[in-house]
Amino acid sequence: MRFLPKATLVLFLPAFISGCVGVGENFETDLGFSLVAGQTAQRLGKETVWVQDRQQAAGAKNRVDQLLKAKYVGVDAAIQVAILNNKGLQAAYADIGMSVADLWQEGMAVNPTLSASLTRIGVGPSIEGVIAANIIRLMTRERRLDVAEVKVMQAQLRAVDATLSLAAETRAAWIEAVGAWEEVGALTKAKIAADAAAELGDELAASGALPKVEQIREQAFYAEITGQKAKSRLAAQLAKEKLYRVMGVWGKNLDFEVPNALPPLPGTLKNYRTVEAEALKNRVDLQVARLELESLARSYGLTQATRYASDLEIAGGLEVEREVEEEEDGSESASNTLSGIAEVSLEIPIFDSGQARLRKAEFAYLKAANQVAAKAVDIRSQARAAYKAYKGRSEIARFYRGRVVPLRTSVEKESLLTYNGMITSTFDLLADTRAKIGAILASIEAKRDFHLADAALAAAVYGGSDDLPASGGDEVADAGGGDD
Repeated sequence: MRFLPKATLVLFLPAFISGCVGVGENFETDLGFSLVAGQTAQRLGKETVWVQDRQQAAGAKNRVDQLLKAKYVGVDAAIQVAILNNKGLQAAYADIGMSVADLWQEGMAVNPTLSASLTRIGVGPSIEGVIAANIIRLMTRERRLDVAEVKVMQAQLRAVDATLSLAAETRAAWIEAVGAWEEVGALTKAKIAADAAAELGDELAASGALPKVEQIREQAFYAEITGQKAKSRLAAQLAKEKLYRVMGVWGKNLDFEVPNALPPLPGTLKNYRTVEAEALKNRVDLQVARLELESLARSYGLTQATRYASDLEIAGGLEVEREVEEEEDGSESASNTLSGIAEVSLEIPIFDSGQARLRKAEFAYLKAANQVAAKAVDIRSQARAAYKAYKGRSEIARFYRGRVVPLRTSVEKESLLTYNGMITSTFDLLADTRAKIGAILASIEAKRDFHLADAALAAAVYGGSDDLPASGGDEVADAGGGDD
């Protein structure tokens, strides 16, 4: 008796297992972006788009061009342009697609493993082929899908938070740019008055009615105002350049202007009786942290499920063996033998029982839980501080507008009257004028700081506060030194 080559074709069971877990291949890359668009509309009143093709890019560009056609671009238009045009935000939106792709990958069929061997026994070769599937991936499929779904939700909320952060950053940049140009306007008016005073001083000095030292003081004051205006103009240009950057505009889209003055102080202030509770309820970054904790909790369950058997494969199918026999008359007869076959491959947990992986998962969960708790404490503090800054900046701005500027204006008027009556010296008049200009600039900065504090409060309550600049400094402008 002699045997011809035999083939072990283990095909049917692994193919059946893989087919059971397959999902459709209709994968939409914008899956889940509706949540981002809805949250953006609800929280900001703005529209957003995830640009993925030329048509969407053209639509966003046309919308941006329309918004920038106006001579003066307001804060709402600037925020809308930034959301539609900022490429960094579009890069953040791509994370949603990658997380959805991961979810899609987890739901796809498990690729089987093919192995083949060739041996020679007796007079003929023996060929064996085995196709196997990882049974552990099949057993843990639902848990892995749960983890991937949480990752998608995290990516969606991170995209919302990135949108809120960009909106807050754009609002702050717009406020700083407008406030800077308002200072330029105030110094321009002061320069015109100083120029007239310097010309009058030159005429009086030429006639001998003004001492030389007084004439030099007038000229020095004019020079100081001119230098300060140049400094403020440069600061305004740099502030507007920052606004360009966060809006993502360049080329012909740089031709727009911002208003020359910030909006006036509101008649009433926002009233948050429970600002901490509002922040804990609405902050998107806290929701992301909670989802991270949930993801780790689900991963912890996955770790428990694969603690002892992390690599289990099953193979099965049919074995066909052909047998040839020689008869007494010298002829040959052949027959086929069909038999089933099953193989199991299992990692034996002798040295690694999975205890280390399990403890690592526990510690990762414990770390995330403490981080969520710490973030909640930080958010409470941020909300309280932002509300205190909002109210405090409002009081300071109103005080400068209602008391300091009117008093300094009155002092300058009285000083000018006594100067005309030859009672007050030029030095005293210039000092009072400097103090008035300093008060006006301080009032402008106080108003700017209030609007920045208002933006910071909204970010502290709703999200997007990480990239927001401070709500104004403690120093005020001093146009030449004041009274000291």
